[in-house]
Amino acid sequence: MSESPKHGWRPGAAKKEHIDALAASGATVSDAGNVDEKPGVSLIASAWKRLRRDRIFLIGLTITIIFVLVAIFAPLIAPHDPTKPIPELIAKVRRQTNPIPGPEPGFPLGADDRGRDLLSRLIVGSRQTLIVCVFATIFSLLGGLILGTLAGALGGWVDSLVMRVVDILLSIPSLLLAFSVAAMAARPSQWTVIIAISIAYLPVFARLLRGSMLAQRHSDHVLAARALGVKRGAIVFRHMLPNSVGPVIVQATLVLATAVIDAAALSFLGLGNPDDRQPEWGQMLGKAQEYLADYPHMAFYPAACIIVVAFGFTLMGESLREALDPKSRR
Repeated sequence: MSESPKHGWRPGAAKKEHIDALAASGATVSDAGNVDEKPGVSLIASAWKRLRRDRIFLIGLTITIIFVLVAIFAPLIAPHDPTKPIPELIAKVRRQTNPIPGPEPGFPLGADDRGRDLLSRLIVGSRQTLIVCVFATIFSLLGGLILGTLAGALGGWVDSLVMRVVDILLSIPSLLLAFSVAAMAARPSQWTVIIAISIAYLPVFARLLRGSMLAQRHSDHVLAARALGVKRGAIVFRHMLPNSVGPVIVQATLVLATAVIDAAALSFLGLGNPDDRQPEWGQMLGKAQEYLADYPHMAFYPAACIIVVAFGFTLMGESLREALDPKSRR
């Protein structure tokens, strides 16, 4: 057969070269079809391999780690007692007409209207913010797992009943729903904020898990387990739930970010812990509105902390979702 006028390529030339290469390597007929066995890589290991090269994820992870460490070791890091007025700052307030002491040596951010060190209150307030957002996320995750498992595993009227309740909750904006739940409490406290945020985000987890479990219901390994006579409980908890919970865990990292903002909003509106001896960023932001016109830094510092922490959780959650989602892998 004549050569191609353009590139001199002949049909079957590549196949012939491949055969010649195999012959030169000494391969035998028994080696045909064999492939080199390599250890498999789990989904988590594969995701981590991509995440550790993702700058966005590393930035979010760094912010989150710093926030968690500051919250855990807040009493040791805070330079002063956040609940007690500093005598020298109180004296300065009395000598001047300025009700808010500004920054000075030993007090880099100044003090609040009661002479308490603002930096110490921000550091200790991170602990209250962490407690609220973590417990709210955990409670909403557990509630969503229960409802989503019931709806996705049982189906029928159970699925219809659970999903109608979830649809009603989803029809109300999350912050408005949390505000309504917190407002029904006889006395506002930190736990009313936690419960309110948990109820607001519970339907998100329930619907997400239910959708994942419905997709798993008709998968090959579930059908095979049914054909072998495996009981429904074993199929749900050993096959369907473990393979459906991944997207829910990723969603939890995103809920952490919104929980920080919602907790601050509820505390800002006066529905959080009224005792300012336990500082919290949203509570501090609400107290600062009285002096916002003349002393905007009182509101700037807690607002900046809220924004940075929520931003860190968001970066980490979005990167984690992309790493675990097969459709978005590069």
